[in-house]
Amino acid sequence: MAEKKVKLLGFWVSPFVYRVIWALKLKGIDYEYIEEDIFNKSPLLLQLNPIHKKVPVLIHGDRVISESYVIVQYIDETWPHCPLLPQDPYERAMARFWADFAETKLLHTAWLGLCARGAEREKAAKLAMEAVAKIEEVVKGKKLFGGESIGYLDVCLGWISYWLPVWEEVGSMQIIDPIKFPATSSWMNTLLHHPVIGDNLPARDAMIEYFQKRSKDIYESDWFKDIIRLHLHP
Repeated sequence: MAEKKVKLLGFWVSPFVYRVIWALKLKGIDYEYIEEDIFNKSPLLLQLNPIHKKVPVLIHGDRVISESYVIVQYIDETWPHCPLLPQDPYERAMARFWADFAETKLLHTAWLGLCARGAEREKAAKLAMEAVAKIEEVVKGKKLFGGESIGYLDVCLGWISYWLPVWEEVGSMQIIDPIKFPATSSWMNTLLHHPVIGDNLPARDAMIEYFQKRSKDIYESDWFKDIIRLHLHP
């Protein structure tokens, strides 16, 4: 089954898609990339992922897998060479725990900070910094989360090294203070200098332009006010 053709549906600026790209590249797996317009979703995407209607979607032969964490784990188990997840069951559980923590406590709040304004942006940035403080303790004393080589957490949290600084710039906020979070900052630098990561990133200028417009559109939407109330004013 591992020899079946692999295709990936993605969107050029999605950090979720890049998790999958990095996992495939680290494993040396050939694949066909299909760019999707997430604002005008193709019949193929709606057919393959009718529940969430989102990218990434991995096609492996006649199998279809969605959700970036699920896809990365599927890749790791299907192509077991150069393993990403730790071999020890407890360490695997901890890797999954911290991946979920970073998603719910850091990515979501940083995104809110990018799209919000004023005091609400400051509150979201503060919550995001509190999450970084927890991650700092996990990576302290390590070159990478995976030790000397890239592992599951490096792939899943890799967006912090590249997307988060863009969000900080666009949102005029600081979340990763290198003085407060030296271990995290060092990890970010190490990750970006890895050829698989550094050679597979979207153009930064294009990202700045995209997130400036996208965050403005979201801020001006009616539904975003409900999101703010739910997450920042519970």
